[in-house]
Amino acid sequence: VCPGADALEEALAELERLRAGFDFETDGAVVKLNDYTLREQAGFTAKAPRWAMAYKYAAEQAATRLNDIVIQVGRTGALTPVAHLEPVVVAGTTISRAPLHNEEELRRKDIRVGDTVLIEKAGEVIPSVVRVLTEERTGAETTFEFPRTCPECGTPAVRTAVADSDSGAVWRCPNLNCPAQIRGRLEHWCSRGAMDLDGTGSVL
Repeated sequence: VCPGADALEEALAELERLRAGFDFETDGAVVKLNDYTLREQAGFTAKAPRWAMAYKYAAEQAATRLNDIVIQVGRTGALTPVAHLEPVVVAGTTISRAPLHNEEELRRKDIRVGDTVLIEKAGEVIPSVVRVLTEERTGAETTFEFPRTCPECGTPAVRTAVADSDSGAVWRCPNLNCPAQIRGRLEHWCSRGAMDLDGTGSVL
């Protein structure tokens, strides 16, 4: 129980020190008003109580080597670059791959094969390349050339804008018979959010 803002900050700092020794993963704390009268005064939003809030700690980060960049073709035909990393433990799990989103992201962060990169688990879930540690460069790093053809079926890729996004354009394979797209559509159709078929999954 914290009588004021200063005590609350101290409690959150103490929890951050202690959480590394827990037997389970945590990414933050929940702060609540104890006084029920104050809870009634604070009320609710359409989705959550105003008398309780989630406090998130800064995501854990680690440095590792980016060994390769591989293009992954999704069910919509989007060509997504994926970083293949030297395995490193972040927030309790071993990370060996991270999505790089699109060509603009690669250029904006100047990500090269062979770079030492700083990664974190965005929202403690999705691995993310935060930035390149340019001070670690040796000169042996190579710029990744984004392919202009689909790596699965060889069809020339087309560049399409992303609606309601500032992340630029995405290269796509327009071939609806592309094996990668067919696999992706089938997996999506079987998934919990669609037909919810138990016992199905991808086998590599």
